[in-house]
Amino acid sequence: MGNHERKFGSRWGFILASVGSAVGMANVWGFPSKLGSNGGGAFLLLYLFFVFLFSLVGLPAEFAIGRCARTGTLGSYAHAWRTRGEKMGKAGGLIAWLPLAGSMCIAVGYAVIVAYVLKALFNSLTGTLMEVEAVSWFESFSLNDYSVIPFHVIVVVGTLLTLFLGAKSIEKTNKIMMPLFFLIFLALAVRVAFLPDVWEGYRFMFIPRWEALRNPMVWISAMGQAFFSLSITGSGMIVYGAYLDKGESVVPLGVKTALFDTLAALVAALVIIPACFAYHLDVAGGPGLLFVVLPTILQDIPMGRLFAVILYVAMIFAGVSSLQNMFEAVGESLSHKFPRLNRKLVLTLMCVVCLGIGIHMEPIFRWGPWMDFVSIYIIPVGAMLGAVSWFWIMKKDEFLLEINRGDGWKIGNAWYIVGRYLYVPITAILCAVALSMKIAF
Repeated sequence: MGNHERKFGSRWGFILASVGSAVGMANVWGFPSKLGSNGGGAFLLLYLFFVFLFSLVGLPAEFAIGRCARTGTLGSYAHAWRTRGEKMGKAGGLIAWLPLAGSMCIAVGYAVIVAYVLKALFNSLTGTLMEVEAVSWFESFSLNDYSVIPFHVIVVVGTLLTLFLGAKSIEKTNKIMMPLFFLIFLALAVRVAFLPDVWEGYRFMFIPRWEALRNPMVWISAMGQAFFSLSITGSGMIVYGAYLDKGESVVPLGVKTALFDTLAALVAALVIIPACFAYHLDVAGGPGLLFVVLPTILQDIPMGRLFAVILYVAMIFAGVSSLQNMFEAVGESLSHKFPRLNRKLVLTLMCVVCLGIGIHMEPIFRWGPWMDFVSIYIIPVGAMLGAVSWFWIMKKDEFLLEINRGDGWKIGNAWYIVGRYLYVPITAILCAVALSMKIAF
């Protein structure tokens, strides 16, 4: 399929596809879980700071690099490093394999949680979810090996089929599903607001406990969650940039993507966190929190079964949109690196690998630690490698020329200084602290 076939049809189509990649399990599952486990309001403040910084600098940079190279991760890194010479270009192409492998690691775990959501949808359709105790229901499959294989297969194969249709299919599905996603969660947030004891949940979310800031893992978790939520992995958003029109300004696109993504995370947290206090559930319940709290809420509202079906359908589309981005990042890179390879064959092989490894990750006691490892270590390290490549390796003039292409915002030295002397050092320092703590542990 030619590159023109994978271009997005409009600016809002691109934004919704980027939001679709960013909005997903990272928001609905990851953000409330990390917020509950890392100090509530203090974590939220750090998260918002990182999202602000990354959306202004990191996200536009990945869009611009992809558009400049007109390909995925491997070619984009090689292009950026090649501005310093051919030998440097080869070194950049080798380094790019690390964030590219990170995209596959994310996809492996991500497919499992979307399979969990598909099981929730199936049980909503049959009515089972409305009749069981939520904790027992979740444990009945999340603690056992090979318990969601049929759903896992459907998720991975379904994602593969949508990828065969290209960017236009991503754009069309997100134009419907992203607004639906927001509307359902807003409705649930309103319902939760009328439950007893919810004000304790709001206080937990919005009033920081400043002592939590002394814990370096709160900073590391907030940074990792911001990268995860925005799909800034040193790989993922590069491929969407490759399909971006030359006339578009990347900084406003990055800001708009981050705005919708952050709203989705906050609305999800406004459902999950106060509901934990209302139903006396552990707010630090970890990876399974989503699958205990949402069924409990849905069982307690009028037309809960209908809400459940619509909600889980929207969540599945949000999750599949994120998987599309991860698979597309790897598939486009490999197709560019090895042009004799058939793109559909590459994507099919990737899905087989993802499914083969992911089946062994299905139990929550394996999947939870894997996704924590991915969000705390793999994603930030990939993002850091990208940040160093754009702001310290690539020639400044060529980088800014691509950033300033298109109508809209024109970026100067101030933006570049923020990227080089704030974005890169903060990311590098927190990655180093996280890795040192992992090694020490």
